[in-house]
Amino acid sequence: MAKKIKNLQYYEAIGRRKESLARVRLYLVSGKEKTVTVKSKEAKELIKIKQGEIFVNHKPIASYFSSNAEKSQYLKPLKVTNNEDRFAVSVLIRGGGLVGQLEALVLGLSRAIEKADKDSYRPILKKEGFLTRDARTRERRKVGTGGKARRQKQSPKR
Repeated sequence: MAKKIKNLQYYEAIGRRKESLARVRLYLVSGKEKTVTVKSKEAKELIKIKQGEIFVNHKPIASYFSSNAEKSQYLKPLKVTNNEDRFAVSVLIRGGGLVGQLEALVLGLSRAIEKADKDSYRPILKKEGFLTRDARTRERRKVGTGGKARRQKQSPKR
């Protein structure tokens, strides 16, 4: 089901990986020339997103994930389902490192695409493995260790 804000329709989903969290919104834009205006709380400005564009933390995705390997990875869910130019995409990412953020983005994007049309997109995304949540997270630090989770304290030599 698509949510509505002031006659603006979008699909929203959350992707998580390690310490990263990505909130993805796919805006339905009718017509090539229309834009979506997204208000950001942090930046206190309006951002216009055209159909087919992806913005991460209110910046173009090319400035956030710049390498070609990263680009091919975050575009895979859109390419597999033939939705490269159908949506205007806005993503808010926080926490973790670059790899965890990228994988959280891919999961959130896949979940949002699935919400758009569950019957046709779910089998495709499931087969490619985009809907599987990787639950591996950082191991917690134990008491009595010398710093990290599995580190042992150094024993005295004499």
